[in-house]
Amino acid sequence: MDRNSIIGFALIVVLVVTYVLYTRQQESQYNEQKKAESIAYAKAHPVPVADLSKQAQKPSSVAHTDSLNDSIRRAMPPAYNGKAEILKAENKKLALEFSTKGAYPVSAEIKAYKTYWQTPLYMFKGQGNMLSAILPVNNGSVSTADLYFTPSVQDEPDGGKIIDFTADLGSGKKVDIIYTLPADDYMIQCNIHLAGMPASSLNLNWETIALHTEKDINNERLNSQVYYHFNNDDNDYYTIRGDDTKNLSDIRWMGFRKQYFSTILYAKDGFSKVNITSSTAMKDTNLAAKNAELFEVAMKPGNDETVALNWYIGPNDYKTYTKYKLGFDEMVPLGYGIMAFVKYVNKFLLIPIFYFLSSFITNYGIIIMLMTLFIRIILSFFTYKSYLSAAKMRVLKPEIDALRAQYSDDQQKFGMEQMKLYRSAGVNPLGGCLPTLFQIPILFALYYMFPSLTEFRQKQFLWAHDLSTYDSILDFHFNIPFYGDHVSLFTLLMTGTSLWLALYNKNMTTQDPNNPALKYMPFIFPFLLLGVFNKMAAALTFYYAFSNVISIAMQFLIQKYFIDEKAIHAKMQENKTKPATPSKWAQKLEEIQKAQQQKTKQLPPKK
Repeated sequence: MDRNSIIGFALIVVLVVTYVLYTRQQESQYNEQKKAESIAYAKAHPVPVADLSKQAQKPSSVAHTDSLNDSIRRAMPPAYNGKAEILKAENKKLALEFSTKGAYPVSAEIKAYKTYWQTPLYMFKGQGNMLSAILPVNNGSVSTADLYFTPSVQDEPDGGKIIDFTADLGSGKKVDIIYTLPADDYMIQCNIHLAGMPASSLNLNWETIALHTEKDINNERLNSQVYYHFNNDDNDYYTIRGDDTKNLSDIRWMGFRKQYFSTILYAKDGFSKVNITSSTAMKDTNLAAKNAELFEVAMKPGNDETVALNWYIGPNDYKTYTKYKLGFDEMVPLGYGIMAFVKYVNKFLLIPIFYFLSSFITNYGIIIMLMTLFIRIILSFFTYKSYLSAAKMRVLKPEIDALRAQYSDDQQKFGMEQMKLYRSAGVNPLGGCLPTLFQIPILFALYYMFPSLTEFRQKQFLWAHDLSTYDSILDFHFNIPFYGDHVSLFTLLMTGTSLWLALYNKNMTTQDPNNPALKYMPFIFPFLLLGVFNKMAAALTFYYAFSNVISIAMQFLIQKYFIDEKAIHAKMQENKTKPATPSKWAQKLEEIQKAQQQKTKQLPPKK
């Protein structure tokens, strides 16, 4: 492998490793800064948030810290007296259980999906999950979570349901919380209607404890994030690290994601203020993350007011999100940070290809292989140029060696003569480097795409039971530093094929004697990446392994059938007889070398 090809390859590897480390460091710094700011705000603006640390095992046992004792309740209107019961409602996508005390869902099953252990998948279930409003009565001391509602269910002709929870507070005050459950959708509507309680704003409390549903609880928590979309269409997010708080304003929707499943609350008129408290610091491994948000919603003055909300509970699925046209697709991490630009490669190139193939192919391993072939065809021009540049360097090697021997004591002169040789022979010294760098956007785009698409979840291929997580052929039950607690066979194959490719290239490319360490770099990098990719999705590591096999095959075919070194040598000799027109870059480089050489001559001789 020639020096320029090695440099290009090295830059890719360095970018991968540096980006992973940089992202972690930046997230850590950002979260620390955010936490400090939020603590300062919280001290100045204390907000009561319900305790989310415990979760009931059965949804029929609904508990909430009641603000009213029994003696007070008996003297109050019907909404303050009753018994908490469970009302079940479902459509083709969701199976929900509502509590008549509070009128909110206490469990949400996503019917089309199963947990890693093939049990029913619940986004949340039990105590600690609610959507409630702080009513503008009794100085804001009454929450809908404390009230008993009378439900009525209306079946719609299309199969949907309308569930109206009514609570009579007496003296003309009434609350209706109306849920509209479409026949076949993850998005439900929630309208909170207040009668006889005029107010300029309404405070809402939304609490969710997301359950552990994936293979690796640590990876699930690392991928737990809070997203927010502003009214000006800007958006942002943060990854939950330990206990986090944040305060926002002018928000259109809030999203809480834990790897492959999310819940989103959208307000048509937006939220004027939002206070967020989230955490992944939980000892209970049945819980992935928890999130509590206190909203302030502006209302129009009057005795009859409604807050209109839309509530999404479902997979963090790109195709599903795009149909809502509300910007929910930003919750699918297709590229962010310094690599944010690659999300456009995913959105406009790779994901359309993926959905096209998946429309008639059900084996996702085959889809990865076909995508690999398609991508390599797209990059074949750059691949050919890289191999052609390596062939030209091999042809020029005897002349370069002669120049090196002639100017062994003057490296600057050698560099200038080497550039003249390149120019006269029509060789671009960056010909092996630039084609490799052009592949970086696709390399990083796939790095984000494969672990993010829900379509790979629980799709089996060969020995991998789930392409969305790592494949494991051996579990150690203890952790090896810088490697992990298991052996991923796809990662081993990726490493092995990378070494094979490096060995093949070693015999086909020239080596720079001035940098002997460079020849070992292609053999070292695969081992450096072994621990990084051992924990990554099998879809990604299989892609890299198969892509290496395709690279070996393409290099063999190109070297054998498309590159004729004798013809290249003849062309170079012909180019030498023609007047060379240096490029602006070559002219600039030669000027720098001449100036440096002149400066060296002007230095006083060493004593």
